[in-house]
Amino acid sequence: MSTTSSTSSASARRRRGVFAAVAVLVLALVLGLVSALGGAPDSGSGGESAAPAETSESPQAPNEALLALARRDDGDPNALGRADAPVVLIEYADFQCPFCGKFARDTAPELIEKYVESGVLRIEWRDFPIFGEESEAAARAGYAAGRQGRFWEFNEVAYSEDRKRNSGHFAEDKLVEMAREAGVKDLEKFRADMESADADKAIERDAREGYDLGVTSTPAFLVNDRPILGAQPTEVFVEAIEAAKKAAEEHGK
Repeated sequence: MSTTSSTSSASARRRRGVFAAVAVLVLALVLGLVSALGGAPDSGSGGESAAPAETSESPQAPNEALLALARRDDGDPNALGRADAPVVLIEYADFQCPFCGKFARDTAPELIEKYVESGVLRIEWRDFPIFGEESEAAARAGYAAGRQGRFWEFNEVAYSEDRKRNSGHFAEDKLVEMAREAGVKDLEKFRADMESADADKAIERDAREGYDLGVTSTPAFLVNDRPILGAQPTEVFVEAIEAAKKAAEEHGK
């Protein structure tokens, strides 16, 4: 390897290290605020926020490390909205998490209608399966549905009702039925994609991103560079999106 290549690799590693440290610090501060307010996740709940947490104040200057988490990939089947939208909401979620389901049913439709359809907001999903084998199976099923352009339809079916955790609701046959209901056409391909190494790789990438940030419960969100923990009321997301939009305009995005 040449000296130039070695230097470039070292610089890239340093940048990644700085990026991770800044991101972890920001979310750690938020978690500290949550704990101080008495809204910390119940360690006996399995990971999700039993009491939705407060949010942090948006910083004066953009946190470039957190903003860089938005992938803005035009071909991402797990994203809704324009790739160049001024605001990106990233959600770290588990299909077995009841609070994720609450967000999907109660808040996401309003945000999609008000902000995604107008080009202000992009929503990017991240798999963060923390409740065991059925969570992991559901994440793989979501990936497989996305390979046929039906991720969000699958998302809607999976979250259409609360389901008892790890009780067979996300067994393979049930996931195939959900895919059918979501409009997935080629169910053989769906099954193959569920079991593929690419599915494992995509889910691991998402989960690792969350763990590197310090995420320990679901749902967890970033609205540009502002962390939000728990299934907060819709008004909290509206305020965060409006603030992020204003900040993006002020900084010439």
